[in-house]
Amino acid sequence: MKACVLYSGGKDSSLMAVILKRLGFDVEVCTANFGVYDSFIPAQKSAKALGIKHRVLNLDKEILNKGVEMIMEDGFPNDGIKYIHKQVVEAAASEYPVVADGTRRDDKTPKLNRDQIQSLEDRKNVQYINLDSFGYKTIKLLVSSLFEVKKERSNKDNSSDFEVEIRILIDELGGNSSEIFPEHYQTNVVGYKNDKV
Repeated sequence: MKACVLYSGGKDSSLMAVILKRLGFDVEVCTANFGVYDSFIPAQKSAKALGIKHRVLNLDKEILNKGVEMIMEDGFPNDGIKYIHKQVVEAAASEYPVVADGTRRDDKTPKLNRDQIQSLEDRKNVQYINLDSFGYKTIKLLVSSLFEVKKERSNKDNSSDFEVEIRILIDELGGNSSEIFPEHYQTNVVGYKNDKV
């Protein structure tokens, strides 16, 4: 069965992709892009290192515009990122019978709640899978035995999450993205550890 894993190239979405691949799913990792910046390139490199097919989901820039508008009004990113994530999941569910992502128990955003997941599965007749029963410590343990990971300060050239295009659009609209988003570090999977998979 074909499965789309929403993919940033980081450890969580890479773990989900490998789990589904090992379970026999025909996995395609998909990175959303809204045409503001080619933020999918780091994810493409991670997918290639893992030997998993990568696809760019080219989505309507209006989704990004609305999310950025919410973020600029709030002065805080959570609701805008949740909105964008939900739209990306909906778009993927229109094309794939299984949609997965790397969201885990400890995540606050982006994350679908139980009602949103049930609605999605019922409306689109899909299966939605995430890492919700996995906490940070479990992910760290699994990832450290499976993957070689590179960790560096997040910037537009090493990150494939929504934040890259959000930051660029905020700055283009005269806002200051560095006041809204704190500095953080990005992990990218660069390959398998000891050819485990």
